[in-house]
Amino acid sequence: MQPLDTHPDFDESFRDSFAAVDDTTGKRNWFYPQKPTGKWHNRRVWFTIFQLTVMFALPFIKVNGQPLFLFNILERKFIVFGIFIGPQDYWLFGLMMISFFVFIVLFTTVFGRVWCGWACPQTVFMEMVFRKIEYIIEGDWKAQRALAKAPWNSEKITKRALKAVIFMALSFAIANLLLSYFVGIDRLERIILEPIADHLTLFLGICAFTLVFFWNFAWLRDQACTVVCPYGRLQGVLLDKNSVVIAYDYKRGEPREKLRKGAERTAGDCINCFQCVNVCPTGIDIRNGTQMECVNCTACIDACDNIMEKVNLPKGLIRFDSENNISSGKSKLITTRTIAYAVVLTALWIGLGYAIFTRNDTETTLLRAPGSRFIENPDGTISNLYTFKLFNKTNHPIQPEMKLLFPKGTLKFAGIPNLNLEAAGMVEGSVFITIPKSEISKRRTDVSLGIYANGKQLEEFKTTFIAPEE
Repeated sequence: MQPLDTHPDFDESFRDSFAAVDDTTGKRNWFYPQKPTGKWHNRRVWFTIFQLTVMFALPFIKVNGQPLFLFNILERKFIVFGIFIGPQDYWLFGLMMISFFVFIVLFTTVFGRVWCGWACPQTVFMEMVFRKIEYIIEGDWKAQRALAKAPWNSEKITKRALKAVIFMALSFAIANLLLSYFVGIDRLERIILEPIADHLTLFLGICAFTLVFFWNFAWLRDQACTVVCPYGRLQGVLLDKNSVVIAYDYKRGEPREKLRKGAERTAGDCINCFQCVNVCPTGIDIRNGTQMECVNCTACIDACDNIMEKVNLPKGLIRFDSENNISSGKSKLITTRTIAYAVVLTALWIGLGYAIFTRNDTETTLLRAPGSRFIENPDGTISNLYTFKLFNKTNHPIQPEMKLLFPKGTLKFAGIPNLNLEAAGMVEGSVFITIPKSEISKRRTDVSLGIYANGKQLEEFKTTFIAPEE
């Protein structure tokens, strides 16, 4: 049998329009998906409970007194899995983001858009939180559609007002959750407990994000996935015929025909009940094949399986599968492309791991003072003047000590009583390196210095010492 999209009777006109837009008026089509039920939906419920628990618990988890995750863009401080990343290590954060992107690419190539339907916060909050509340207040899809068409009577006003209040409260909670990842739970607690005037800017930020989230979950909804998010459009590049996606088995289902009681069935297993369309939150017909709007939420699988069970037909007419497996019975998850992505991802992870484990807590830049010459001292020593910048790459204060490791000599700081470093702070100044002539055998000598704190060496670096020619 030919693939569905190359079959002579296959109508591709659905690709000429966007399900969320009315072809006649050009106005938006509001979707009222039927309440999903079934095995896959139950799995999503448990996964959502786990994910929301983790999302709301992470800001409270600390490692060595600092958050497990922090993305403080304004103060240029990032913490990922307890690893502090300051301004000097932005390249490390960039490497983490590139690794994450390559992981998503690899995951999508193999398993399709599962991230969107199961783990993306937009879908999780929209379908598993806000939509559930909507079902409780307004009823299932037919009741919601009837309510939308009904005049503004007391029942409609009451239901819409109650939904708006709950949506706004949830949006406020999500805005606070987001802020906790940006400024930390301790600062968020101060914003809540202390006078608003002391934290007016951040409080206004919470209010602004509350309105954005309310607008997103009350009005934008499915269009956040189909219009705003670019990830769906990347599917055309990332997916191939071996990718596991939510697919309709056209070899079993075609040709479609309504179920007629008592009549001998000669058509395919699809009885054209449209239950897969009714439950879809983005309004597509999965029987047309893989589409950009599909977020792999699995609602259509449950709906189809429920119908197949009622009409005594095998389940799995719509299922997780690859196009090749449906058309030819052969599937190949490990392809040249997936191997290439896996090699790149492994190399990135190895490089990232090496960079993290070899990273120093401090970073020192030591340069000879511009225009300065060596100084010959009466006691038979030579001095060179250097300027330095010492950065603290941690999120806690450090009291460092700079030592000359090789050759023997002394350090004398100009006008600096100590090198105390604040968290993610920096200190700069000048220092004289003085070395006995007996330790110098040539005009240019490499000298080694180290930064120590609490008896532990944090960093070692080198510079060049200039002496007179013999």
